[in-house]
Amino acid sequence: MSTVDTTTGHGPSPTRTQRGTGPTAGRPGARPRGRLANLARDTSIVLVRELRPLLHDPFSVVFGLVQPLVFLALFGPLLVGTLSGQDGGADGTLGGSVWQWFVPSILVMTTLFGTSTTGANLQQELNTGAHERMLVSPLSRPSLLVGRALKEMVPIAAQSVVVVLVMLPFGFELYPVGAVLGLLMLAIFGIGVGSLSYALALAVRKQEWMFWLVQQTLLFPLMILSGMLLPLETGPSWMRAAGHLNPLTYLVDAERSLFAGDLTSSTAAWGWVAALVTAAVGLAVGIRTMVRSTD
Repeated sequence: MSTVDTTTGHGPSPTRTQRGTGPTAGRPGARPRGRLANLARDTSIVLVRELRPLLHDPFSVVFGLVQPLVFLALFGPLLVGTLSGQDGGADGTLGGSVWQWFVPSILVMTTLFGTSTTGANLQQELNTGAHERMLVSPLSRPSLLVGRALKEMVPIAAQSVVVVLVMLPFGFELYPVGAVLGLLMLAIFGIGVGSLSYALALAVRKQEWMFWLVQQTLLFPLMILSGMLLPLETGPSWMRAAGHLNPLTYLVDAERSLFAGDLTSSTAAWGWVAALVTAAVGLAVGIRTMVRSTD
């Protein structure tokens, strides 16, 4: 008895992917644990790929350390001289040591600057065609976003450790558990910001200058309205109201709480909410923009 070939088209029928190999994100009935394992594997591949140029150019990590140290050296003494001993000083608005208030802010600022430039690196790959080659690989789409954002977090984490160690002799108190949780929160937040930066680079790929215009226009108002550099409690009412609508405000307050050793406060809880929501929104927007860019 002859068999009927039910395949359409010409040539040999495509080979079926064996069970347990290849990405499972798009397969109906795939187990959630399998999806997470594949996402972790793909993310590690992207992360290693993105870190290789950094290993051959460690000077960029050292150079990135200059900015937070400059802010601490030049801006920090102004805070100490202006706010200490006043109503907004150590026992008032800042709620403790000026350095305990300002160092976590610098770590958030470093994360924000670093992850928001993820799209700038992508623009180089768009010009060389490397991005298109990544899209046709079996890597999952979320891994491209998460891996790139985590690549920015690796040097940021190293820089954060150096900043904390430098500030210890100046009166900054280190609470190790809170510091680790604070860095984890920054990593989650950085994934969201990096994904949004990725989406922005794809959206303006034909006008590269637009990326920097949007990035800079949004970055500094968000920083100022979060109370990152100066306390908003002494500002006008409209700035305080705008600060409550700024998700970065909750992250900055949570980092100060965690680095002060207060791990279970409502302030820290709201910071986790802000970081997780930012990551979820960033990944959703990034994946949607990536899919549209390939249509």
